[in-house]
Amino acid sequence: MVFGWTKHGDGKHLAPGEVVRPDERLSWPRMIGFGAQHVVAMFGATFVFPLVMGLNPNTAIMMSGVATILFLLIVKGKVPSYLGTSASFVGGVLAIRALFGGDTAGADAIVTGAILVAGFVLALCGLAVHFLGVGIIHKIFPPVVTGAVVMLIGFGLAYVVADFYWPQDQWLALITMLVTFVLVVAFKGFIGRIGILIGLIAGFFLSWVADRLFGMVPAYVDGALTIAPHWRVDFSKIESAPLFGWPDLHAPDFRFSAVLLVLPAVIVLIAENIGHVKAVGEMTGTDVDPYMGRAIAADGAATVLASAVGGSPTTTYAENIGVMAATRVYSTAAYYIAGVIAIAFGFSPKFGELVSATPDGVLGGVTVILYGMIGLLGAKIWVENRVDFADPVNMVPIGAGIILAIGPVKQMISGDFRLEGIALGTIVVVGGYHLLRVIAGRRPAPVGSDAG
Repeated sequence: MVFGWTKHGDGKHLAPGEVVRPDERLSWPRMIGFGAQHVVAMFGATFVFPLVMGLNPNTAIMMSGVATILFLLIVKGKVPSYLGTSASFVGGVLAIRALFGGDTAGADAIVTGAILVAGFVLALCGLAVHFLGVGIIHKIFPPVVTGAVVMLIGFGLAYVVADFYWPQDQWLALITMLVTFVLVVAFKGFIGRIGILIGLIAGFFLSWVADRLFGMVPAYVDGALTIAPHWRVDFSKIESAPLFGWPDLHAPDFRFSAVLLVLPAVIVLIAENIGHVKAVGEMTGTDVDPYMGRAIAADGAATVLASAVGGSPTTTYAENIGVMAATRVYSTAAYYIAGVIAIAFGFSPKFGELVSATPDGVLGGVTVILYGMIGLLGAKIWVENRVDFADPVNMVPIGAGIILAIGPVKQMISGDFRLEGIALGTIVVVGGYHLLRVIAGRRPAPVGSDAG
């Protein structure tokens, strides 16, 4: 059912143990509140990651709303989900910018062109899963490989914090990190789930206060790294931006070498979508596995649509799963409402400039947590599936791939093309694992086995 929700009970209350299923709803005022809550839950990461990738956060917020509505239509309203900005592309995008001129309009177009192709590949993978069955995914990406790819994507971004964000304002980065620690752990409910967003807001405010109390951030020199004195917060662009207007859109530019750098992210997006569908099925007590392929294809189609106009890559959001688990409201009506609210935010350039003014030091304090959490999700996959690292077929390619990503190690392929960091590590993990399986004469172990 895409539209037409049945009212649950009296539309106001839930009895103990009851849930509002995807095809049900509570009263519309309550659903608007739940929709707004989903926007808040996704907001932190959805605008942080475009900032990290050098893309327009206003466009990303607007297209996340469009992507969410497209996703719900493709899965026929069976899988409630919000599609926010994916972190899986960050390493590849930064590598693209290093090759094609940094933070320029030309590089922006090349970045979104590469993301668009990756989204198209993801959509094709979703169609394959839909027609061939979800078992094909487990054969190509068993837990030992999926966990490694998730881990190297998170830990492979450590250099972004160390080399770019943290040095811009070390003390504010440290304070922001500690404030976020406390928020995430001390508050168990909804506040805890949006602790990263609140930590970022707190860091922004403290940066504004620090500018007035202590003046500019002093120069910082560490070897070849030189940071000039600078203000933490610059409101000049916010003051000149209109309150309402079209977001910053641009067409993609396609370069083969750039596409190769972001294709490894497809592996993670497949794993994220599979995990999301499984979680929804478990929470609602319904079998939504038949919609696994549709969910993957929908995420790919949404990424294609978003990047075609200059937006960010999309993925299903764990933050919103947390909101559903806390409220026991799984109604897709809330997600349609959230999508509409996000689209409305996209038409305020002033709001976009406010987001873009987030200090680099604050981003350092927040991203060090985000990247670490992504990396540890890989370890969680290994633990849950009892991967055996006494087996050299598991240990050797996985360990090598992770080190290549963390380095980040660079491998020159030709004069103007290289593989490095996350892209290089992912190729070594996936290719190396299956190569060693062939050499050892084994078949991949089933999901959940001791061998991994």
